[in-house]
Amino acid sequence: MAGSKGKQKTARDMILSLALIGIAAAVVYLFAIPHDNHAPDLKRVDYRVELITARRAASYPVAGPEGLSDTWKATSVSYDGANGDYWHLGFQTPDAQYVQIEQSAQKRADFIDQATQGAKATKATERIDGRTWTHYTGGRYDALVLEGTPGSTTVVAGTASFTDLTKMASALRMEKTSAP
Repeated sequence: MAGSKGKQKTARDMILSLALIGIAAAVVYLFAIPHDNHAPDLKRVDYRVELITARRAASYPVAGPEGLSDTWKATSVSYDGANGDYWHLGFQTPDAQYVQIEQSAQKRADFIDQATQGAKATKATERIDGRTWTHYTGGRYDALVLEGTPGSTTVVAGTASFTDLTKMASALRMEKTSAP
């Protein structure tokens, strides 16, 4: 009988050990692991210098927004003159969606596919400030693509609604600044 008491004690100790490990794991899960489901706060970037540089260097009038409220946060900016005069400006909308302005002198069809991440043209068009924009849907982003601009393609795309894409498109001012 002495042997069975040792086995019972060992099984009891193992169950107690598992219970303590479970309690410790629960404490770590509840208090040590962050459970914040909010998207991280994106840093606002100042894009004015890059916009001026792109307007001087690009072969086409470069688009930059004017008159957007401060609730639109610029989050990314880049200009690559060696890669088809590629201009990018990204924004976070007031309701935390994404809108980007993309321009390039690259081949139109390839650039639109890249900028919209696979969206296709629809039959819907929209007149914004005297310019015709075509709606694109079905890719990762919805988009507005500016029609009839020689030498470049302009795309306003993102996860935002067409209402916000239209707000951005209507805020765009296309300018070309000559180098001093």
